[in-house]
Amino acid sequence: MARTALPGRLTWQVTRVVEVTRETSSAKTILLDAPEWAGHRAGQHVDVRLTAEDGYQAQRSYSIASAPEDDHLALTVEEIDDGEVSPYLTEELRAGDDLELRGPIGGWFVWEGTEVGPLLLFAGGSGVVPLRAMLRHRAATSNRTPARLVYSARSLDDVIYRDELERVAHGAEIRLALTRSWPEGWTGHRGRVDDALLDDVTWPPSEAPAIYICGPTGFVEAISREMVARGHDPGRVRTERFGPTTG
Repeated sequence: MARTALPGRLTWQVTRVVEVTRETSSAKTILLDAPEWAGHRAGQHVDVRLTAEDGYQAQRSYSIASAPEDDHLALTVEEIDDGEVSPYLTEELRAGDDLELRGPIGGWFVWEGTEVGPLLLFAGGSGVVPLRAMLRHRAATSNRTPARLVYSARSLDDVIYRDELERVAHGAEIRLALTRSWPEGWTGHRGRVDDALLDDVTWPPSEAPAIYICGPTGFVEAISREMVARGHDPGRVRTERFGPTTG
């Protein structure tokens, strides 16, 4: 079992960038070699710190995109306009560079693979990052828990991990909801996640699905309220949200 750092004892460590790959026009995945990494649980995040030549420091939190079983630690970062950290990570960082981070952090928004019930994941935009870690963990452990990912994005070009999800899907059912544009002949869901889509993808409360929702605040709040209204145990609805940030 992967070990995690004890609360209050997280220390900064220097990792080495192995590879940087583009996911969308605004998002990249960074693979890191982290010799001092003690392991993590699917769904956790890290703090990243940048230090300028004059000593000024900027720090942001990013979800871990890799499964505990993966060879390298992975972060997927979406660039924020006028941000302090994300533009450097997506535009300047190169293989061979060092990156300072600490973690793993978080113990609520995690999926171990030992939970009872199906796995139901809702992602809005870059909220797919920790959910991808859960799907990879499920595949790596040959877990047969039924799993669905409902992913809301503006267009197909904005779908992070699109090739991976289309090609592999890690044994899960993938449902895309495109909110702004879609290709000609698109047969998937058009528009925001609505009652009709939820009726189609949500297991009944009697099957006690483990529900994870990650994305912008409005997206997370709307779906979590709907899950509870549909009779799901609030304790099985786990959320992680992000709002406006300086990146």
